[in-house]
Amino acid sequence: MGEYCETLGKSSSLRLPKRQSSRNRILYLPSILFASLLGTYLDLYFVAKQFYEFPIRPFPDVFLINIVFTLVILPIGMGLFLYLVDKMPNWSRLVFTLFLSALVPFIEKKAVHLGYFHHEEQWNFIFSFFGYFLFLLLIWKIFKWGKTNIE
Repeated sequence: MGEYCETLGKSSSLRLPKRQSSRNRILYLPSILFASLLGTYLDLYFVAKQFYEFPIRPFPDVFLINIVFTLVILPIGMGLFLYLVDKMPNWSRLVFTLFLSALVPFIEKKAVHLGYFHHEEQWNFIFSFFGYFLFLLLIWKIFKWGKTNIE
């Protein structure tokens, strides 16, 4: 009987990290959902103000924005971003966020070249740098706030 209790104790302690791990993964969902919603509303706003448009998009008769970006690419990217910055020290987190924000204008220029975006003449790609930097900081702060309040 003593061996059974020791085995039971060992097996239950082995399962604890899995529960902890799945609980930590759930902490990402509110921030990812918020990022997706905010990204969708920002795209709708900027398209309505005619700063840019999405010439190539799924269901163009129904949606003015590229829903693949806001419902698939952005949530996956935010999940990866949050996972990575959650493991970094503060200074690395800031440098990484600045790096990603600096990368966005280059990605947007490539998307314009490929025909996925069309920006108006008054658009400056530095807006994308600052916009995404603030966006990433906001999503990180929401994630951090949720993580400290739930744990």
